[in-house]
Amino acid sequence: MKITLTKNKKVKPDFSKLGFGKYFTDHMLTMTYSDGKWNEPEIRPYEPVPMDPCTNVLHYGQGIFEGMKAYKTPEGKITMFRAYDNLRRLNKSADRLCMPNVDIELVMDGLKQLLVIDQDWIPTAPGTALYIRPFMIANDKALGVHAAHNYIFFIILSPVGSYYAHGLQPTKILVEEEMVRAPLGGTGECKCMGNYAASLFAGEMANKKGYDQVLWLDGKEHKYVEEVGAMNIFFVIDGVVITPALVGSILHGVTRRSVIEVLQKDGYKVEERRISTDEIVKAHKEGRLNEVFGSGTAAVISPVGVLNFRGEDLIINNNEMGPISRHAYDRITSIQNGTAADEFGWVVHVN
Repeated sequence: MKITLTKNKKVKPDFSKLGFGKYFTDHMLTMTYSDGKWNEPEIRPYEPVPMDPCTNVLHYGQGIFEGMKAYKTPEGKITMFRAYDNLRRLNKSADRLCMPNVDIELVMDGLKQLLVIDQDWIPTAPGTALYIRPFMIANDKALGVHAAHNYIFFIILSPVGSYYAHGLQPTKILVEEEMVRAPLGGTGECKCMGNYAASLFAGEMANKKGYDQVLWLDGKEHKYVEEVGAMNIFFVIDGVVITPALVGSILHGVTRRSVIEVLQKDGYKVEERRISTDEIVKAHKEGRLNEVFGSGTAAVISPVGVLNFRGEDLIINNNEMGPISRHAYDRITSIQNGTAADEFGWVVHVN
């Protein structure tokens, strides 16, 4: 693998004031696809990428991405959390977008080398991590609606703190009944760029009303819960943890799966099934809606304190983080940062 180290290292930001996705490390990994095959990956300085104005990703949105994190253990070892699962999901997204699969072991080897080179960028304070963003774009220099023949794969790294400025303080979520994130038969279960572009308008409208995110419903009946803009969603009703079933329009969240497996192992009852707004509102009115929380790579666990449905704010658990969401957060983050044993085989050791 060709490795070119930067001659101009960046000044690192204050790791106590990171926010999310604002700073990037000194190096990145790139790999190009042409003539039906991937070329060798390369690690090079992080820098702008020249692009022809007619490059087809700019016009037709043929692009996918992933998100995962790296950590340093108390002993100074570098680890990643369920990185193979993320790369397998990347390839599934590639299949749906008519893009070539990557060689997972080849990419993993390059990623490990990149992490070792930029390891000084890994923050270690509680709630921080090095965010890893693999992505792939179509790179044909021509117009025309068809699958491209040339692609570029990248991995960039970003030291991050909490996804939300308020950290683990509960979020305010607005239920969206008119606009749709992704219908059945669409690309909802893929991590493709267009899904996020389609969600922006509703998200902006929610922000203007004082809410952090939108809770999306199904595209046919507009009554069954699907996911939040940046997270999968969980409801605790009568002590039972319920999350929407993966019906084809919901992202197969890696953290979602981790939450399910941790809670089931620890004796909680978890159901994957369709859940309607009617059921949620009824449970709230009857005092049986104990907790609501989201899960995702960026936030890990995000408690929901307010759920707005048809103009009414439903207050969840006195607008406080509940015991089940706290348990899931503590269990998963302790495995991620190396302070608890990895009994699930999720941790990937880099060095």
